[in-house]
Amino acid sequence: MARKAVSAAPAYPTAPRPTKTGPARHLWIHVVLIIAVVVIASPLLFALIKATQASDVVIGPSLLPGTHFLENLASVWNGAHLGRYMTNSLIVTVCVTFGKTVLSLLAALAFVYFRFPLKSLAFALVLFTLMLPTELLIVALFDLISGTLKWADSYAAIIVPFLASATGTFLFRQHFLNIPASLADAARIDGCGPLTFLSRVLIPMSWNTIGAMAVIQFVSAWDQYLWPLVIMQSDDKQVVQVGLRRLIDAGGQTDWGAVMAGAMITLVPPLLIFTLLQEQFSKGFALGQDK
Repeated sequence: MARKAVSAAPAYPTAPRPTKTGPARHLWIHVVLIIAVVVIASPLLFALIKATQASDVVIGPSLLPGTHFLENLASVWNGAHLGRYMTNSLIVTVCVTFGKTVLSLLAALAFVYFRFPLKSLAFALVLFTLMLPTELLIVALFDLISGTLKWADSYAAIIVPFLASATGTFLFRQHFLNIPASLADAARIDGCGPLTFLSRVLIPMSWNTIGAMAVIQFVSAWDQYLWPLVIMQSDDKQVVQVGLRRLIDAGGQTDWGAVMAGAMITLVPPLLIFTLLQEQFSKGFALGQDK
């Protein structure tokens, strides 16, 4: 009896097993990110909670928010003249930020669109200054400012030494290199000078980089502490970071609630600038990608 030939079933590709999608798949990623955010923000949260507590509670282990924030703020604002310190810091910071931006634009214009001997070496020396912290130059800078220029205890002493920026020069140079050279050639044919080309062509195409530069320099200038502490003697022109330090009593009688409230208020200007220029800050580091 002949056996029937059993035809083999055609092989079909096996359908891929459905994978789980949705929040459950990435739950552990969200947990890790939440923990990281809490850990990073914990000093700020701790200071904010202590700023709301009374002076007899703030030194204890309690982490419950209080209701004394306005009282602590009034104490440090009126008694310690925090408003005057913040005004001084705002004047210095605006001048430094504006001056650094202008000088960085001019320096980048020279490094990209001008030809002069040893240009590469000069740019390398500019970048080399990034390796020289202020602490290394503070003695020589103090002799120059207080001895030669006689600028001690003045706004010029904490503004002029910080007007040059290697970081800004580097950012603007890299951005200008990504702008087509045909624009410069067309501007030159039309009789456009370097400053006109900068103001009418380069700057309108560089607002994102300018915004990123402004955020960096504003925060850096606002956080100045060591140099103003050394060069400024009078409280009338002192900056806010030094003013906050003077609230801490070496004898142990510090009102930490007031200090924390003052620290929270000093965060407002740089946080506001970052919020306003957040989009420009994000796009500014994508050099040449201003869209």
